[in-house]
Amino acid sequence: MTTTEAPGDASPRLYNDDLAPATERRWGAFSIFNVWTSDVHSLYGYFLAASLFLVAGNTLKFLVGIAVGSLIIYWLMTLVGIAGVRTGVPYPVLARASFGTFGANVPALVRAVVATFWYGAQTSAAAGAIVAFLARYDGPRGFHESTHLFDHSGLEVVCYLGVWAAQLLIISKGMETVRRFQDFAGPAVWLMMLLLAVVLSVKAGSLSFAVDMAPADLAALARSATGLDVAPGSLAAIAAIAATWVTYFAALFLNFCDFARFTPDARALRKGNIWGLPVNLILFSLVAALTTSAAARVYGQVILEPAEISAKFDNVFLVLLAALTFAVATLGINVVANFVSPAYDFANVAPKYVDFKRGGLIAAVIALVLYPWHPWDNAPSFVNAIGSTMGPIFGVLIVDYYLIRRAQLNVADLYREDGEFRFQGGWNIRAFVAAGIAAVFSSILPTYGPSGYAATLGPYTWFIGVIVAGVLYFALSAGRSPLAPKPAPTTP
Repeated sequence: MTTTEAPGDASPRLYNDDLAPATERRWGAFSIFNVWTSDVHSLYGYFLAASLFLVAGNTLKFLVGIAVGSLIIYWLMTLVGIAGVRTGVPYPVLARASFGTFGANVPALVRAVVATFWYGAQTSAAAGAIVAFLARYDGPRGFHESTHLFDHSGLEVVCYLGVWAAQLLIISKGMETVRRFQDFAGPAVWLMMLLLAVVLSVKAGSLSFAVDMAPADLAALARSATGLDVAPGSLAAIAAIAATWVTYFAALFLNFCDFARFTPDARALRKGNIWGLPVNLILFSLVAALTTSAAARVYGQVILEPAEISAKFDNVFLVLLAALTFAVATLGINVVANFVSPAYDFANVAPKYVDFKRGGLIAAVIALVLYPWHPWDNAPSFVNAIGSTMGPIFGVLIVDYYLIRRAQLNVADLYREDGEFRFQGGWNIRAFVAAGIAAVFSSILPTYGPSGYAATLGPYTWFIGVIVAGVLYFALSAGRSPLAPKPAPTTP
């Protein structure tokens, strides 16, 4: 039976107050819903949806692909979320059950590094929206064009630092402030996206989802924007849309329990997920498609960046409103998806010295150091790269919790060095073997293997990693349910 209390003899190497099972559970269905509005209603989320719209060829096929992907996302997020509700622990602590009390630091740090990359990408996108507005005026435009630092303009650097600092301020206040902020950010971005679609549709003179481009040009633009080598509108294109949409959430599949653990029960979790995932994702994607097609008719070109679209408005108030809203959207997704996870992940490495706030600070500093190199510029490739690293970890974690342990977990032993999850000195070798072999198929072969492998299976690397790791882990763990820990050495 699953317990939800840390033991009185918890090891300081495994426990602090932030990593302990949640006791206050105030994240109801509305807050869970807004986890998803904050996560997907971003500049990157819009860019990906608009890009996939080009791949679909028409609106119906686009909605089919997005709907299939969104239902898969809902099912998987609910699996992870229920584990969080039942145990009350964050992702790196839950990972101790499958990877070992100290081995869990490896998947935790992998997730943390991914989050810092996304933090930099989203912060850079928000800074770009603000730059687009300020550059309309002579003073800021002159500064933007004449001053350069770290391969960026001076204005870009200033805006990046401003958005970076604002996010750090929010995370420093703790998880309750995170909840209140994302309850505001999600609806605000929804309103702005709707306003953008309405304004452009009025300018276009009609409501249409068509993009007037020659098929060959559309196919070339779709490949350039998404990296998907498929014929727009084909069955392969619809499947690739669904797979890429699922992969976009690869990182949060791991650590959704960081939020779900504050939910009072599974019913509230499912309610928040159903509205926040299939319903919200489909509607958001539809708005992105409408905006893209309307902007193409108004400006005579396909523009996939919402900040670039809004910067073309004649109405200064609308441009300012859009810039501020996009900045809020980025704050929302970064706080929810890219600060909370590394805050727990870094704290998990050294709980005695690093708490939730210090963990978030570490993530922010790493993202700041990465800024001069801006490794996040290629969005579609970045999404697939993330999926390829996250899949094997997710496969091990889910198979361990649901198939090996039958959703029954001794939470107290997650905080003991000599408990059930000690394995081989705190490391579960079977989990690492399964994840390592799966990573060959999901990460190494797509990058260094035959070109045909990546071209054919690129959108599905996350799924390959999940399946290979899950099957191998289950096979290696056969007859060991629950997995037997290695006995702790006795003191003479």
